[in-house]
Amino acid sequence: MSDESPVEEPVEDVPTDEPTADAPDEVLTPDETVVEEPEEVPDPLEVALERAEFAEKEIAYKDAEIQNVRKRMMAEKAEAIQYGGMGMARRMLTILGDVDRAMTGIEDDDQSPVAQGLRLMRNKMWHELQADGVASVEAKGAAFDPSKMEAIATIPASDEHPNGTVVDVLEQGYTYKSKIIVVARVVVASE
Repeated sequence: MSDESPVEEPVEDVPTDEPTADAPDEVLTPDETVVEEPEEVPDPLEVALERAEFAEKEIAYKDAEIQNVRKRMMAEKAEAIQYGGMGMARRMLTILGDVDRAMTGIEDDDQSPVAQGLRLMRNKMWHELQADGVASVEAKGAAFDPSKMEAIATIPASDEHPNGTVVDVLEQGYTYKSKIIVVARVVVASE
């Protein structure tokens, strides 16, 4: 037995086609150097100008939007002021209708205190409503207008009442300034 232990012989590196994690993709000689193209760094002045131009466009857009909102709010405010009393006028017209119905049982020549009181109240209410912008829709004898009138009944057309003419008004219609608040309920001549 010998004390000599077997000596391991060095193993030679055998080149393989597979790249290893440690090895670079290509082998460079000491004279060769890798020259990387520098990335183009944007000019800070151009970047700042682009950002300023974008900001100016955004500001102009927001300013136009603010102006549009202002105009719309002013129009809504003007309409609210103009038509603010329309709800009250509509409620008062229902009371005026009740007074008119109460007066249907009173003769024109009746001079009793109740008849005179009803006439006085009706006239005062109507004058106050007119002062606020209420007007009655003139329908009898006019051509039927569906935006202001509602046809409750029809009768056959004749020489006296041509087709599409309002023959009778069952319930008076009213406007408040330029808007219809109560449609007139009418009888229309139709073929």
